[in-house]
Amino acid sequence: GLVLGIYSSEKDEGAAQFTSAGDAFNRLVSGKLRELLSVCGPPLKKGKTRVFHGLHQDFPSVVVVGLGKKNAGVNEQENWNEGKENIRAAVAVGCRQIQDLEIPCVEVDPCGDAQAAAEGAVLGLHEYNELKQKKKPVVTPQLHGSAESEAWQKGVTYAEGQNLARYLMEAPANYVTPIKFAEHIEQKLRSFSNVKVHIRPESWIATQQMGAFLSVAKGSAEPPIFLEIHYLGGANTNDSPLVFVGKGVTFDSGGISLKPSSGMDAMRADMGGAATVCSAIVTAAALNLPLNIIGLAPLCENMPSGKANKPGDVVRAKNGKTIQVDNTDAEGRLLLADALCYAHNFNARAIVNAATLTGAMDVALGSAATGVFTNSSWLWTHLYEASILTGDRVWRMPLFEHYTKQVTDCPLADLSNIGKYSRAGGACTAAAFLKEFVTASHWAHLDIAGVMSNKDEVPYLRKGMAGRPTRTLVEFAARLSQDSHN
Repeated sequence: GLVLGIYSSEKDEGAAQFTSAGDAFNRLVSGKLRELLSVCGPPLKKGKTRVFHGLHQDFPSVVVVGLGKKNAGVNEQENWNEGKENIRAAVAVGCRQIQDLEIPCVEVDPCGDAQAAAEGAVLGLHEYNELKQKKKPVVTPQLHGSAESEAWQKGVTYAEGQNLARYLMEAPANYVTPIKFAEHIEQKLRSFSNVKVHIRPESWIATQQMGAFLSVAKGSAEPPIFLEIHYLGGANTNDSPLVFVGKGVTFDSGGISLKPSSGMDAMRADMGGAATVCSAIVTAAALNLPLNIIGLAPLCENMPSGKANKPGDVVRAKNGKTIQVDNTDAEGRLLLADALCYAHNFNARAIVNAATLTGAMDVALGSAATGVFTNSSWLWTHLYEASILTGDRVWRMPLFEHYTKQVTDCPLADLSNIGKYSRAGGACTAAAFLKEFVTASHWAHLDIAGVMSNKDEVPYLRKGMAGRPTRTLVEFAARLSQDSHN
């Protein structure tokens, strides 16, 4: 099969404009493609397709897909590069159409941006069907022509990184337990000589005095794991690393503060923070990015049992601060507190943590963007610029002292794990809580609860767990590595 892009004409009248690959193919079939397009209905709108059969022996089926306006660039209102997003969406639709025709191989028009085209193809075709007997036919996308093969390969690597996060998040919690998660990431990194993976057991966690993390884990029969990854891609292995920290709750029942049963199955993806940061490191290693990255993922389940945290219990974090656990379903911040304390051991250039932390974040921004709380405008600018390129957007949220007071005003301990006005500004009080465990001057907390899954909002992702914002984290790391290079 072949997927070709076509731009909508600038004026309402006039012939639509082919990409250069479309032009070349049209010449190859003596103008038949343009002829067929002009007789088979109105001009193709953005993201709409037409399928033609029997035009050329090498490509029995050709899908032509609308790319929208030709020179769409960065849209200031939308905070993304519209041209790139149009290509991702169009290519994904075209590739899925080839899949529906049960054609095993598809060549993809680079549409002027081979990286975006590759991302659209690889992200658009991904589906978790490991456990089904009846699977969709596998389609292998490849670049049509050879002009942009390096950019195409980069796009494939970026998209495969996000697909790894989607795979981990979508898999059932009895298949991806804390230890299985850690082993899966270790296996993905085994072939890289400049990566070390440490799978730390419960006894190690105890010696580190991570009392907040252990308190969440103790309600489950699954032992906790602290996953630590060292990627040494920098010219000097002693250069200050970028430290990624990811919340790794492989199933979140809410604990004693039990969640409602409706939709609880989605809480197998409550380790989305760990999945995205670990997948970003796997991708950085595959791209051979010239910087050092450390990944930290506290992994456990949050379950109700006779040993579980009880509302009102007080636990002690690694830095000595005591925390009153007023709601056992606000558990992510407990394990992140200890992981963030540990992250300060590495003299980091920046600490970035990601977590499906609060339902309040989903209420605030929905699935449009990841909420970013940061004490560093430098860090924010890098994340923001990266997200414009990837289309996987971020939005800055406040870290006011206003919210800190709501978690430090606590009857029994230094901090409460929920804000004293319970529902008000829940994503902001959670971020304020985490800030109590950070002394680094470049820190960002990404609340990814709203972007955890996709219904139909992102056209190049199928319904299911989204693996967002993995590509933005990779692009951010790539920008940071250029920074240190220059």
